[in-house]
Amino acid sequence: MDRHEFTQVTAADLAAAHLQDLAVQGQFEVQFLNYWFDEERQHAFCLATGPTGEAVGAAHAASHGSIPYQIIEVDPDAVVRFMGGMANHRPGEPYVETAFRTILFTDIEGSTGLTQQLGDARAMALLRNHDQVVREALQRNTGSEVKHTGDGLMASFRSVTGGLGAAIEIQRGLAADAALEAGRLQVRIGVAAGEPVTERGDLFGAAVQLAARLCQRAKPGGILASAGVHDLALGKGFTFGKAGRLRLKGFDEPSTAFEVLWRDEAGPGGRP
Repeated sequence: MDRHEFTQVTAADLAAAHLQDLAVQGQFEVQFLNYWFDEERQHAFCLATGPTGEAVGAAHAASHGSIPYQIIEVDPDAVVRFMGGMANHRPGEPYVETAFRTILFTDIEGSTGLTQQLGDARAMALLRNHDQVVREALQRNTGSEVKHTGDGLMASFRSVTGGLGAAIEIQRGLAADAALEAGRLQVRIGVAAGEPVTERGDLFGAAVQLAARLCQRAKPGGILASAGVHDLALGKGFTFGKAGRLRLKGFDEPSTAFEVLWRDEAGPGGRP
């Protein structure tokens, strides 16, 4: 997967460049599978197969001369899960489809002790109920399950409203589910947003790491959102607590986080 940064290109420019890539790809044993273009941020991401990253870069150079800012090896299946599938556009058809995603992690409080407290059968029943509540919330908010973490789930969304809406529905669903034994099972949730490839050089990048760390620091039954998610959600009807500064593992500087209020006093859907 490669990343391009531009100053002034249009969807039509990118569509034409993609056609040029397709015309030369065979010369470099490369196949360009899909691309995402964020016109507002002027970022584009290309998913391609090839013998090496250098071959992908050489194909770009030979076709239209736009050298990627970054090329990394990725698992195509993981990309599809993270991006929520790939749209089928005709080659040469201009379109805008941002790679910016909202990431959500859930983590079950005290999951290791559940088996000791309840026994295998009852603990597994609680975990299955958790998974059902979470997956139904993802479906209603157009989220994509990226992976099961053992103690929770990682999901991605195309918007902050989808991610926050799902987080609130998860907490409310778990709190209301009688099968979860009156709150015996509580979940922490962290929400952050960003692009799939960053300067840190892995597929999901700092935004995923941030969401995971916020999940770890959230209270049982709580939701912590990054400052970026908070800012993008302003005016969209969500209710937040006061900002806090957290020192998170893997981040050099303290991170600003906001608690997302979801209980009855915040109104339906976490909205006043």
